[in-house]
Amino acid sequence: MKNLLKLEELAEALFALAVFARLPYAWWVLPAAFLLPDLGMAGYLAGPRVGAFCYNVAHHKALALAVGLAGWGLGQPALQLAGTVLIFHSAFDRLLGYGLKYATGFRDTHLGRVGVGEPELAVN
Repeated sequence: MKNLLKLEELAEALFALAVFARLPYAWWVLPAAFLLPDLGMAGYLAGPRVGAFCYNVAHHKALALAVGLAGWGLGQPALQLAGTVLIFHSAFDRLLGYGLKYATGFRDTHLGRVGVGEPELAVN
């Protein structure tokens, strides 16, 4: 099951790369913007509940799709870029085993607990 989920995340990341290739930006923009969604971790300065909320908003794929589609519908390349970066970043994170966070702590994710070594997938 774990490999199937990773394959799905890889497909989403590759799709985001294909979308990015159609945008009017130089290739260096994608790696330059890649870590921007991780600014959501700043919410952890206010505690684990706020941190989890901020992180999850910044890594939610439905939000990424909404932003990207809004950019497409409005003809706004900056929104298209933002949605594409969010999808690419979130898929890449999940490919590595980093999921959406629970309010109990940064290491508690919907994919399991992140610790030393490879995270295990949650069974529930």
